[in-house]
Amino acid sequence: MNQRFQDKAALVTGASSGIGRVTAQMFAREGARVIVAADFNIKGGEETVKMIKEAGGEASFVKCDVTRSADVDAMVNAAVNKYGRLDYAFNNAGIGPDGKSLPMVTIAEMEEEMWDRTVDVNLKGVFLCMKYEMRQMIKQKYGAIVVTSSVGAFKSVHGFSAYCASKTGLFGLVKVGALEGAPHGIRVNAICPGPTQRTMLMDRLLASDPNMNEQFPKVVPLGRSAQPEEMAEAVIWLCSDASSFVTAHIMAVDGGMSAI
Repeated sequence: MNQRFQDKAALVTGASSGIGRVTAQMFAREGARVIVAADFNIKGGEETVKMIKEAGGEASFVKCDVTRSADVDAMVNAAVNKYGRLDYAFNNAGIGPDGKSLPMVTIAEMEEEMWDRTVDVNLKGVFLCMKYEMRQMIKQKYGAIVVTSSVGAFKSVHGFSAYCASKTGLFGLVKVGALEGAPHGIRVNAICPGPTQRTMLMDRLLASDPNMNEQFPKVVPLGRSAQPEEMAEAVIWLCSDASSFVTAHIMAVDGGMSAI
């Protein structure tokens, strides 16, 4: 088997389930040694590591709150101390209104704390990750970073103001990061997932509204929701040499939702 990332090191945040877990597994199958990072779902992160090792891959778990500078610095240092380098980073950790941990509320009804929490994780958290990842990649003169934005950055959703604002803000961060990273051989891109099964957000939304699956043919031109493997394939491509001339790109992986 041709392993595109043999002897490389990859870091994945929000890797305890869904898109992050599947991407971490895919990195490992391609030969990368993987740092699996998560915060509140530590058990899920450790399970991701176990799944990778059982499949013959190499992975280590790091607990990291991406909103805390010291945690993020320690996470990147853990990757370098463990594997000697950091070649790829998938900054995937994020939160959004799911009807359980975060309610769907209008701007007029939103508490300031909910706004701050959402922006801290989704935007500040990615900034902090990029800050420390790029410091290491600048030393190496090489690296690829992918961040998870959302179709919500293209399409407004009632009750999702903080989420949509934070995911849209990532566009500017990615483009500046791409400009600043280019002289050092660092590429920075983003994926914008549409509705994706087996993610915490989707699971909770479906629990609060079991009829939601019936709505996808009406709002997604391809007529279905995505699987996390489809998002992981996009991340892997953006990190691979197949996309060596691609940077500052905002890739919609949304079944055509951003076209309507």
